[in-house]
Amino acid sequence: MQNKPRFDRNSPEIKAYLEDVAQTFTREGTLIAFETCMPGMTVPIPLDESRITALDIIADGTIYGGTSGHQAHLIVACFRGLTGLVFDIGAVEGATQCAAVCCGAKGVVAFVNGPKGGRAVSTKLVRLFGQDFIQEWGVRRPAIEDQGECAPGEAVVDAVAVASRKQVVGTTTGHVFALDIDAPKPRIVGEAPGKGKIAVGSRGGVFGRDEGDSLWRYDPERQALERRAVKLPAGDWSQPLGWAADPHDGLLYTADAQGQLFSFSEAGGFSAPLGRTMLKPVGPMAVTFDGRLFGFCGAEIAKMFCFDPQQREVTNLGVAASIIGRKRYGYVFGDAATGRDGELVFGENDNGGHLWLYFPRIKSRA
Repeated sequence: MQNKPRFDRNSPEIKAYLEDVAQTFTREGTLIAFETCMPGMTVPIPLDESRITALDIIADGTIYGGTSGHQAHLIVACFRGLTGLVFDIGAVEGATQCAAVCCGAKGVVAFVNGPKGGRAVSTKLVRLFGQDFIQEWGVRRPAIEDQGECAPGEAVVDAVAVASRKQVVGTTTGHVFALDIDAPKPRIVGEAPGKGKIAVGSRGGVFGRDEGDSLWRYDPERQALERRAVKLPAGDWSQPLGWAADPHDGLLYTADAQGQLFSFSEAGGFSAPLGRTMLKPVGPMAVTFDGRLFGFCGAEIAKMFCFDPQQREVTNLGVAASIIGRKRYGYVFGDAATGRDGELVFGENDNGGHLWLYFPRIKSRA
């Protein structure tokens, strides 16, 4: 009796399946998922405390972040020279969510939520780059200091460091606040609804969602808040805003609830729709040095996309998958940032969350 194979690899159905697998995951560039530890030396942050929801990067390429879950942690990571690790600075007492992390010249301020409300905590920068983490290593955990509530009884929604990296502007569910990174005590500067992310514009103003289809603007130099300063373009603005900034000229990108992409500059305002992502809503985004915008779209199982401003087209890059080192699928992401050398960093907002490094495909010469 002849045993037949379980399936015919040459059948149209199997060929279609294999083609689908080839097109479903990371079609372009390389993604590498990195655990929240130094592999082989330390253990990752506990599964239900490792959702990475906030990121910031300093000039030498060191990455700072915050997690959410049963407890919120502050993390620092570096992938340069002889350094390749994620280091757990520590859990923040009484915090279950990290909404934002902002770096200055000497210190880091994180904004966390929990039973005590939304508050600021601070710590010193951790020196990782320049040490030999292949042969010998040791890192001292700096203390995490509580700087108090940002607005009494309100959760923090987001915060950003201004261009000078000396001041932070943030938003709670009902107010805009500011603080100096070297003396990080929050002070309320005005009332405004907290609806999604905020961003620093091309001329230094800070923008956030206001009532109706408009943005408020805060001027850090004059310490002045202008309500309904900019009208949003025609679109579906029923979802919280997200932003990405071009590191070259400060041009901002955002998307409406239907996945329509727009750019915004303080000098020229909003562009016409630039394109539409294949899924909605649009999640975290970042811009690499050549001006291409990369991000994730879709709920629960997100797909990566690229918007090329030169070609004015949106490309589907597939579901995130890491095959170098840690083999892992990536479905949900909480924040994004542009690395020192133009690589992109994404924080995975999932149990057992990893820090993902994306190295885009280098475009061919015309």
